[in-house]
Amino acid sequence: MELLKKLSEATGVPGYEGPIRRVILDALAGHVDSVDVDLLGNVIAHKAGKGPVVALAGHMDEIGFLVCHIEEKTGFLRVQPLGGFDPVTLVAQRVVVHAQGGDLVGCIGRKPIHILTDDEKKKPVDIADLFVDVGLPGEEVAARVALGDVVTMQQEFVQYGDIVSGKAIDDRVGVYVAIEAMKRAKKLGCDLYFVATTQEEVGVRGATVAGYRIHPQISIALDVCIAADMPGVPDKDQISQMRKGVAISLKDARSISHPGLVRAFRELAEKRKIPYQITLSSRGGTDAGAMQLARDGSAAITLSIPTRYVHSVVETVHVGAIDAAIRLLTAFLETAHKVDLSG
Repeated sequence: MELLKKLSEATGVPGYEGPIRRVILDALAGHVDSVDVDLLGNVIAHKAGKGPVVALAGHMDEIGFLVCHIEEKTGFLRVQPLGGFDPVTLVAQRVVVHAQGGDLVGCIGRKPIHILTDDEKKKPVDIADLFVDVGLPGEEVAARVALGDVVTMQQEFVQYGDIVSGKAIDDRVGVYVAIEAMKRAKKLGCDLYFVATTQEEVGVRGATVAGYRIHPQISIALDVCIAADMPGVPDKDQISQMRKGVAISLKDARSISHPGLVRAFRELAEKRKIPYQITLSSRGGTDAGAMQLARDGSAAITLSIPTRYVHSVVETVHVGAIDAAIRLLTAFLETAHKVDLSG
């Protein structure tokens, strides 16, 4: 899990993925035939093999912020989000402001409950009401921080019980699964590309251009899905469950998985005795939705790792589900030439 820890703790919000990109490039060194970075910052790695052109996609970007205002007297920072946050999860969290002159640690604050009015207590938390405090006087903040500086959440990756937890598990765990499967596959049954995509959290932008460039016959997105097996959620609304293995997606708001690929992954999982579950969602989407539409189209599917507390700094996944995802993807890469995509 050392690589997953590095991936989780590295920073890289949409459009500013440089730090996480360097971690991924280091992890790929010696394991692929070639690697390139395109103008959107996608890492595109190629591992030559015989069979259909297969593209794996896992997005490297994480949700974060840009500084949009610096309060002159106090030095408090106002921020605009890059990606979707539940503001409730942000209050009292530590952040890092990646300023030009060096990183500044800060915290997200709001008025304490002691001085909130009754109306303010009833009002839902809004990002516009929050601010970042870096613990410096206003004039020093103004000298060190600029509009547009990136702000990321600060959180340590930890393992306890049979789970791992941290920030940006969405979707650094998908990147991890793809890299590990590429390394484990003994003999490829395909011509393989792996794309660590950029700007997924703001509209699958990296996958859109990468899919056009690669022109795959088969596209597989590696991402997270919502593990909703928790108090207060009825069984019918539990999209996936954390300890029931890798999730094979039938559909989400951006794509419908190719029936031939669904069948192939289910058969492989059952043959290899890999725990899996089937998921359907009417919300959200993955890079599969973009790569499916590249040029004249590709057969696409999403494999997901069920994750609790998505889009927070304590995103939580089961170690067994990660292992199941790696094993299933590895098996597919070795047998992709046998897949029937006729229907």
